[in-house]
Amino acid sequence: SIVCFAKELFPMEVVALSATSFLLLFGIITPEEAVSGFSNKAVITIGAMFIMSKALLKTGFLEVLTEKVYLFAGQKKWFTIFVFFTTVAIISGFINNTAAVAIFIPLAIYLGQLMHISPSKLLMPLSFAAIFGGTLTLIGTSTNLLVSSIMVEKGIEPFSIFEFFKLGIIFLIVGTIYNIILAKWFLPSRVVISSLTKKYHMARYLTEFKISEDSSFLGKRINQLDIEQKFDIQILMIIRDQVRYRYNLNTIQFKKDDVILVQINIKDIVSLKEQYDLLLLSDVKMTQKELSGKNHVLVECLLPQESHLIGKTLQELDFKKKYQGFVLAVRRNTDIIREKLAKIKLRFSDTLLVMMPKGKVESFRRSPDLILLEELNIVLKYEGLWWLSIIVIPLIMILTFLNVISIMKASIIGAVILLIVRSLSIQDAYESINWSVIFLIASLIPIGIAIDKTGTDLLIGKLIISIGDLFETNISQEPHLYLAILYIATVLFSAFISNNAIAVIMAPVAIAIAINLNVDPRPFMVAVCFAASNCFMTPIGYQTNLMVYGPGQYKFSDFIKAGLPLTLIFWIISVYFIPIFWPF
Repeated sequence: SIVCFAKELFPMEVVALSATSFLLLFGIITPEEAVSGFSNKAVITIGAMFIMSKALLKTGFLEVLTEKVYLFAGQKKWFTIFVFFTTVAIISGFINNTAAVAIFIPLAIYLGQLMHISPSKLLMPLSFAAIFGGTLTLIGTSTNLLVSSIMVEKGIEPFSIFEFFKLGIIFLIVGTIYNIILAKWFLPSRVVISSLTKKYHMARYLTEFKISEDSSFLGKRINQLDIEQKFDIQILMIIRDQVRYRYNLNTIQFKKDDVILVQINIKDIVSLKEQYDLLLLSDVKMTQKELSGKNHVLVECLLPQESHLIGKTLQELDFKKKYQGFVLAVRRNTDIIREKLAKIKLRFSDTLLVMMPKGKVESFRRSPDLILLEELNIVLKYEGLWWLSIIVIPLIMILTFLNVISIMKASIIGAVILLIVRSLSIQDAYESINWSVIFLIASLIPIGIAIDKTGTDLLIGKLIISIGDLFETNISQEPHLYLAILYIATVLFSAFISNNAIAVIMAPVAIAIAINLNVDPRPFMVAVCFAASNCFMTPIGYQTNLMVYGPGQYKFSDFIKAGLPLTLIFWIISVYFIPIFWPF
């Protein structure tokens, strides 16, 4: 399972479900234990938090707040960026940090345009801010809730809503200062390419052909030709007498001197020209302005983790009909895909280059399946009891902090209230829940039970103690040493494996180490929470890193260079402060 998690051979929730099925098949866990994850308090709380976060995002409050922060900071460029990163980190402590990054990526690009700063200097620090901001509170990241639920099962008092704050605020201060230094002096300022056609290297793939008097295209429609079966081609536009036709192209009969704009594999250009007696207008350079025209625009969009487009092809989605737009290219990490687009399965964090009508941009922006990477219309959306969506999360946290009600009960009540007052519809609620995360965590919990029942946690715990025994230390310093080893081991695993998966594995190990040392397990559980959620070394170490990978035009090595020092700094801070705040 660990290999499958690391290699991403299958979706993580599929791997977790498969592992749970095997454990059930071989009698390691009971049927009741196999489905216990779906009734787990952490899973229910996380689902409710997704719903409340969605209601908050719908109001536009976060965008307005960011705009106010910009106006407050004035023209002091790096002070403004400092305040922006701080705002992102604080907000990530109250809502799901992946949802926060989805909102703040377009805002960061917008801020960069205002400040004349490359997005590559802002987006990686944005992701880092959301990650360490999530450690401010119990609800900031699903890992905290998951570890807390494991503690309840083990008879240990769960974490309180603000228990992480004292260490989390140190992470926030140090991390934000680090982010500013990183953004100002160390991150590459990759050229901001104003033309999307240049950014996606589209010029040689967008070609114009002219219909000659001898062409076999004459008098025929597109669907009467077999060009799409023979060539990797997509006809985007027909130009006749300076009039551009983009819709219902199958109804248009070709005439002499018509010009067709096609997206075509470069190796097919000559064959198409010769086979159909077309004239190649090779001297024409297609720019963003020429492609867009008066009524169309080129836009760039990102696929968030909860997008329904993930795992499907453009052909299966009938993207052109659904969005009335053409996907011209897909950027996947550092690769730009322009060939056979219709048959490529879309993935989380892919960015798409789309040509679409200007009138459809607003509905495109409202789609939960895509994040439009462009300047935003920043206004509050006054819909019904909009203010309730803003206050419900802080109110829940206050009630939980005062021990008036448990976090799970408060989350359920908050979500139900928002549904009753129609701050969001039941359909919005379904779509807001990241079911991949829910199924992943619900499937991981039985794996944690199996780790406990088979004694695997004790074996790993003894292994860590054996490693610690290699170092000479006095008795009073032993717990600190094992805490340091546990933290760094968790970080290294979480660089390549889901943070929730590694938390399920390492939480029982942390308890086993504490039992062996005859000390309080709480500091070790805190270490697991912070280590699993604070890995910055790879783009696959956390979902938010993947989200900024494409838009920031980063390389894998950028994350190693920028993230490794911060990971080590947080390791040192944790090993020093955890025993102070949570004594052994």
